Amino acid sequence: MMQISRREEQVLLAVWNLKDDAYLLSVKRYLTNLTGSDWSLSAVQKPLLQLERKGYITTYMGDSSPVRGGRRKKLCRITPAGTDALKTLKQEQDVIWKNFINFEFNSAK
Repeated sequence: MMQISRREEQVLLAVWNLKDDAYLLSVKRYLTNLTGSDWSLSAVQKPLLQLERKGYITTYMGDSSPVRGGRRKKLCRITPAGTDALKTLKQEQDVIWKNFINFEFNSAK
């Protein structure tokens, strides 16, 4: 598995959560609402490009929409490799956090 940054992890999780509605602006809105920080478009676009290059997401063009003046959205979908990367990362983090939490509880006594 290729290493992914914290920002890539957040963007990848957003793509997974948004399912068939994951595109640049929806990911930005999702992360802004979740974190309370205003994510810039470039703060989302760069990790999306990196994740696609690593094979963790694929992109495809959605249907045109009258709301968008007939333009199509570039949508994202997580790949099986992306899902595996998130599972591995979660397992690693659980071990790290478990050891930290055990240290904290033992130190408080």
